[in-house]
Amino acid sequence: MSAEAVALLEELRTTALSCTACRLAEERLNVVFGDGNPRADVVFVGEAPGAREDEQGLPFVGPSGKLLERLLGEIGLRREDVYIANVVKCRPPKNRDPRPDEIAACKGYLREQLSLIDPKVVVTLGNFSSKLLLNTETGITRLRGTAYEWWGRYLVPTFHPAAALRGSAQVLEDMQYDFGLVAAAIAGNLGANADHDEVDPAAEPDDDPEQLGLFGA
Repeated sequence: MSAEAVALLEELRTTALSCTACRLAEERLNVVFGDGNPRADVVFVGEAPGAREDEQGLPFVGPSGKLLERLLGEIGLRREDVYIANVVKCRPPKNRDPRPDEIAACKGYLREQLSLIDPKVVVTLGNFSSKLLLNTETGITRLRGTAYEWWGRYLVPTFHPAAALRGSAQVLEDMQYDFGLVAAAIAGNLGANADHDEVDPAAEPDDDPEQLGLFGA
């Protein structure tokens, strides 16, 4: 990432901090724009801020964040090595799911974050980010386990850490497998680890990136 791109990312943050494009601005404490290394090889994309994130203005600062840091450590990464963002930047009331119009109002920020950071790998955490960026209605249980070729990089969908905290040991094992795909993608060693035969939910190259919240080559 060039110095100019770093400056543009900071300008984007400044713009987002005063955003009133949807109803979520009415009750937020803080805009949770994103956090981490602007030159990261990996960007993680979650759903929306929770109560702790809203209070601190940072993504993944609660138990889910601790689990994310643990999983990163297992593949030799630290939180400060990656960049973390969400589909929507403000907390939905009572942690409800973000609504389609809220996602539509906010996804431009995510598109610009990904374009400016230009990572090798995007990791989507849970249904909302996976469905948005892969332009699919397929659920995360079916999507995960594969590294998808996506706009000149790889996209690895996996469960949200919260699902592992409240779910079975199998969910955590599945996430560990997916993080192994992330490590392989960074190193350029995907090979047999990536199942390219099942890559159909991703957007076609002629889809309009402005409509999908994506960016093209």
